[in-house]
Amino acid sequence: MSARARAAAAHPSHLVDDGERLDAAVAVLALLADRTRLALLRQLVEGEADVATLTAGCGAARPSVSQHLAKLRLAGLVTARKDGRRMVYALRHGHLKRLVAEALSVADHQIGRLPPHD
Repeated sequence: MSARARAAAAHPSHLVDDGERLDAAVAVLALLADRTRLALLRQLVEGEADVATLTAGCGAARPSVSQHLAKLRLAGLVTARKDGRRMVYALRHGHLKRLVAEALSVADHQIGRLPPHD
């Protein structure tokens, strides 16, 4: 058995450094690195919401909110459905809920809201 095969056997495939996987993770994190998009995702963690509700909650102008939601939808992070004349948005999966919650938890630790965690 080669060294590479032994290393692959010793490490589960989800731990192997995969360029495509890292690129996808970087793209997701880049989307979260925008204050307005993170605020929108934080609201969507609580449940579905329409553009008017999201606009009121994040404090950005409606056209800006619509553009950010379009980026999140195109990236596959949120879904959109029509409800009468309204467009209702939701997070695509629970992994994103955890990612947003963890990012905000790290921020709480950095600004001193929570004690350091080992």
